[in-house]
Amino acid sequence: MKVAGAYWRGDSNNPMLTRIYGTAWADQAQLDAYQTMLEEAEKRDHRKLGREMDLFHFQEEGPGVVFWHAKGWRLFQNLVNYMRRRLDEQGYQEVNAPQVLDKSLWETSGHWGWYRDNMFKVTVAGDDTDDDRMFALKPMNCPGHVQIFKHGLKSYRDLPVKLAEFGNVHRYEPSGALHGLMRVRGFTQDDAHIFCTEEQLADECIKINDLILS
Repeated sequence: MKVAGAYWRGDSNNPMLTRIYGTAWADQAQLDAYQTMLEEAEKRDHRKLGREMDLFHFQEEGPGVVFWHAKGWRLFQNLVNYMRRRLDEQGYQEVNAPQVLDKSLWETSGHWGWYRDNMFKVTVAGDDTDDDRMFALKPMNCPGHVQIFKHGLKSYRDLPVKLAEFGNVHRYEPSGALHGLMRVRGFTQDDAHIFCTEEQLADECIKINDLILS
């Protein structure tokens, strides 16, 4: 059906391979139905609609990062406002953590050991009284929420504490993996973390499922 390039084991340092996609069908009628489905799906491809409806675009100077146009941003904000209202009804507190954090925090969280190749990093030169420091754009919100929860004294009577954030995160995805709004390098992650006791855990999981399914 189509061909595409791919690096062996997803590593750009390895040789480029050719990936061949194909399908098999029992008869011509099934194949025709499948091809019709693909044609109809292509008409509704969000990348095509985004361009035709003047919602957003991508360009080479910011690969994998969305340029939201006015109408697209209005839709985006309507979705955020709806989700914000639903989270507020369930007792979540909206917070906002820094987008840039020192390497040491990512080492503590474990992200540096497992995920650093997919993080955007920058080294800031020090001066006579300060050494060079490495920072990274956050690829996820978890460490920031933990720092907010840790700040100040907490009692078990305060639990559960539910923190939510519409956090801007960045991940260095391989260029070949980028796909419209579905796979990007910068996006808003609607994220939440619940700090609770073991006794509260089952009830909180049920509440999350109810929220998602309602």
